[in-house]
Amino acid sequence: MSFHWIRRASMALASVAALLTAACGSGTIESQFHPARLVVFGTGISDLGQGGSRYTVNDGGFDIWTQQVALNYGLALNTAASGGTSFATGNVRISSKPDAAGNSATPTVTEQIDGFLASGPIGANDLLIVEGGTSDIIAEMAKVTAGTQTQDQMIAAVQQAGRDFAAQVRRLVDAGAQHVMVVGSYDLGRTPWATATSQQSLLTTASTKFNEELLVSMVDLGQNVLYVDSALLYNLMISTPTNYGMSNSVDPVCTSVDPGPGIGIGTGQVNSALCTPTTVLANVDYNQYVFADRVYPGPAAQRQFGSSAYNAIHNRF
Repeated sequence: MSFHWIRRASMALASVAALLTAACGSGTIESQFHPARLVVFGTGISDLGQGGSRYTVNDGGFDIWTQQVALNYGLALNTAASGGTSFATGNVRISSKPDAAGNSATPTVTEQIDGFLASGPIGANDLLIVEGGTSDIIAEMAKVTAGTQTQDQMIAAVQQAGRDFAAQVRRLVDAGAQHVMVVGSYDLGRTPWATATSQQSLLTTASTKFNEELLVSMVDLGQNVLYVDSALLYNLMISTPTNYGMSNSVDPVCTSVDPGPGIGIGTGQVNSALCTPTTVLANVDYNQYVFADRVYPGPAAQRQFGSSAYNAIHNRF
């Protein structure tokens, strides 16, 4: 194990500590912060239906985690396409194009932020949620599968994406954002996709390296930024789903096969953006399943993460 790797890992752990320390204060202190507006930038896991549907079981309820955060604050949250402030869109990458499904027209996270900043100033009581990484890892994995890059090249590209993501967080803080929650990639090595392709180790490494670079690159922003570790909670839900009111963390519950590129893991794969309660496995309760498709979580897991994120925000700000 190289000294450089140890140093980077140590810096990442220090970054996590710095960005989480303020969340560990006394539970007797009532949070004084109540956001006037919730603004979301991100990828498919945070997409409220920018393109018409969501990457989960589309049951018409609170099935995306950012909705749960908004609900706990009593705020409305709608897609930017419908006049709201949730810019998150499926398959988008941090700054690279095309997206994970090969579409060059999809706005990157960087472009989502461009549009928001051009629309007016950031309010002192705005809560900004910035999520990313998953689609970049999917896109880079596709190149490895196609034989157009090596695994080492994939990891280097993912690390750069982590640094690019941190630069966008810094950009928001520099523009006046005082309350920013950042979410990196959950552990894609624990997904049904990783199991089906026997790429658990590579995808875990890619997820970890993305998050490490993100944390190291924004460690000095702790006064305004809260990092919420999605990998930690999702790994717990996957390891012991019964502790979270679910029973299956192995199989995707949706059956909605997409003949096209779908979520970027290949043609002819289940795409939860096409999934409704009528396109799930027969005779099952889809709320018992952690995963909707091979990558994206179902409504129950989304709500669990939303509640956890809200608690972290409430305790921090």
